[in-house]
Amino acid sequence: MNNAELADALAAANGLTKADARKAVDAVFAAITDAAAKGEEIAINGFGKFKVKDTPEREGRNPSTGATITIAAAKKLGFTPAKAVKDRLNG
Repeated sequence: MNNAELADALAAANGLTKADARKAVDAVFAAITDAAAKGEEIAINGFGKFKVKDTPEREGRNPSTGATITIAAAKKLGFTPAKAVKDRLNG
């Protein structure tokens, strides 16, 4: 499912126009992105949590040459599903 399909489902379920539903979907993702950029944890009850994780700088190998390279530190966005989501997926 992509953003357009999500907006279509939202519009059909709530009697919205597709344009209004698309604005709502885009606004939700923008709010999640903004909060994550600030380093905040985003908890959506019944769905799960988004959390920013720091990965330290580390050494790696260039697969073609075998030379040692330094991989820069980075931030990654992790997701942990809520119990209700896990239960729905598994049974």
